[in-house]
Amino acid sequence: MVSRAEAGCGQRESPNCCTGRNNECFEYSKRKTVCYCDTYCQKTGDCCEDYQRVCQISAAIDCVVGSWGPWSSCTSPCGVGSTERSRQVSVPPRNGGTPCPDLKQRRGCFGNNAICSSAKEVAKILPDSFKRNFKDPWRRPHMLMKEEKASYCVNLRVKQASAACKLKLWSAQLVRERLLCAECQSDAMSKSDRCGGDGLESTRTFWAAASVPGCHGSWVRESSSEGCRCPPYSVLFV
Repeated sequence: MVSRAEAGCGQRESPNCCTGRNNECFEYSKRKTVCYCDTYCQKTGDCCEDYQRVCQISAAIDCVVGSWGPWSSCTSPCGVGSTERSRQVSVPPRNGGTPCPDLKQRRGCFGNNAICSSAKEVAKILPDSFKRNFKDPWRRPHMLMKEEKASYCVNLRVKQASAACKLKLWSAQLVRERLLCAECQSDAMSKSDRCGGDGLESTRTFWAAASVPGCHGSWVRESSSEGCRCPPYSVLFV
């Protein structure tokens, strides 16, 4: 036991003082009771008498944070998603001060953008063996051919396909995570020069195989190309 004159943090073996909370960082006070030399003792009020002088640590500084920033846009433009906001630390905690509170918050949201009407469209598809680039044998030489609009291709990632899709050879390729090229030809285009249900980026939309009853699923659009043709074993919008 140390003498009353030699008690306190100054009599501890190196280190005299400890940061944070450390129950092993103790000594005996002049009253021969246990006292502490860690920064947490400022919170609990059980520091040794010479703590401020020996440890030369100023008063505890609590964490200070700024105001919340704005909420981010909904992660799903159509349907259920999430949104979050954050705030920054203005003054970090020191010397055993109060830790910082949560710096991020997240909550649910429901996206309902203008494009959501397109997300409700269900694409009807057929295998590319139904390509419409045949010549009409009944067309008279003097008859003008209908001007066709240029086709475009859409690359879509299949996210789900029903079990019925396995019944036909062409639809059996519609499996989860398969990247599929779907071609929109002139005859299948609407007045807006696009095929119904041709997908949305980052949003799941739905499709159905026109010649396979019960074959349907969902996909996500990854890219599109104007004036192109899909490679063999692709599908067509109808």
